[in-house]
Amino acid sequence: MNLPNRLTVFRIILIPVFMLVLILNFPVGNLEFANVKIPFSQILVAIIFAGASYTDYLDGHIARARGLVTNFGKFADPLADKMLVMTAFIFLVSMAKASAWIVAIIVCRELAVTGLRLILVENDGEVLAAKMPGKIKTVTQMLAIIFLLLGDIFFIGTILLYICLIFTIYSGWDYFYQSRDVFKGEL
Repeated sequence: MNLPNRLTVFRIILIPVFMLVLILNFPVGNLEFANVKIPFSQILVAIIFAGASYTDYLDGHIARARGLVTNFGKFADPLADKMLVMTAFIFLVSMAKASAWIVAIIVCRELAVTGLRLILVENDGEVLAAKMPGKIKTVTQMLAIIFLLLGDIFFIGTILLYICLIFTIYSGWDYFYQSRDVFKGEL
């Protein structure tokens, strides 16, 4: 197993660790930032999520730079990303730190674009590459989750979540618009 695939597997392993830290909510103490006390457990869970998110960037960068792209990586990397993000969003909704309607739109877009990617590969072997709006969606999504996990100091997480929502909708529309030919004659 090459390094990018190991990083992907590590990201998947971090998901139950992330969940466990959220569930146990260790009462260890607080860190004060800008006159706001942040529980250590929230800092720890944000660090775990940030580290797992960074492996998403790192495994793709290494795989492309070293020519280590594999079928396992093509399958597991996006799956690991979605598992991590959806787990975080489900917990954030349950903790009343993210609106369910926003998370529902994000989840629906992810499922729709994943389905579109499968259809495109099946029809002509085309892999739908991530475009800039999708990359902005991903970065704002990850940052929103981190700030929301930290307690949304100065509403940074909420602002980023709304920016993510805008790019979620736009990039989803753009992917389907650019790939509209795949549905020609079927509607």
